[in-house]
Amino acid sequence: MRHFGVVGNPLGHSFSAAYFAEKFRREGIDADYRLLPLPDIQDVVGVMEELDGFNVTLPYKQAVMPYLSELDSIAETIGAVNVVRGRCGYNTDWVGFVESIRPLLSETDKRALVLGTGGVSKAVQYGLKRLGVEYMVVSRSPHDGAIAYEDIGTEVLAEHTVVVNCTPLGMYPDVDKCPCLPYEQLDSRHLLYDCVYNPERTLFLQHGEERGARTKNGLEMLHLQAEAAWKIWNEQKTDNRYDEKK
Repeated sequence: MRHFGVVGNPLGHSFSAAYFAEKFRREGIDADYRLLPLPDIQDVVGVMEELDGFNVTLPYKQAVMPYLSELDSIAETIGAVNVVRGRCGYNTDWVGFVESIRPLLSETDKRALVLGTGGVSKAVQYGLKRLGVEYMVVSRSPHDGAIAYEDIGTEVLAEHTVVVNCTPLGMYPDVDKCPCLPYEQLDSRHLLYDCVYNPERTLFLQHGEERGARTKNGLEMLHLQAEAAWKIWNEQKTDNRYDEKK
């Protein structure tokens, strides 16, 4: 039997184990998938020795990198890792994001606001570049060109019709939280994408729905990045459209 898992802290929100358990059952794969909450990222060294491959979730997508001996070129460009095989790090979050948001983008969706600066945000930024969508990063501590939440006014929202939440705000169990935005200024031109998938309808998405905005949660992103991770663990080449050289 092969062994896989996900490391992070906490992991009470994660659907990864359930997804892979169903995949293994459906496809007759002799493997298991474990939730491995790590109080300290240093404990990842033991995980590498025990598992055939694993996912990395918050808050360790950047913190895990010093413990790896090699990075895939795209993971190195992004600056975050969510998949590990052996001691090599990869990023499939961007694949899940691009393929799940692409069908929702209209011809007028030329600019985006990316909320947050962590590992997920870095993958989303890379994905938006690949999609040809300009973006502005929003941070509680603005730096390197990012703006503060207080700077988001009528003009900014009018110019940026796509808003992507890359923060954990609203994630189970803190379902009563959401990014601080002037939601009253949203309308049907906007697309709100939440990388959070538990709960299904975060408060962030609910505010968008109330004002007629298009909305999408992160569940499909989770599934798509998981399938890309499975290919990596089985040493299968990904689709050429994901080649860094393309």
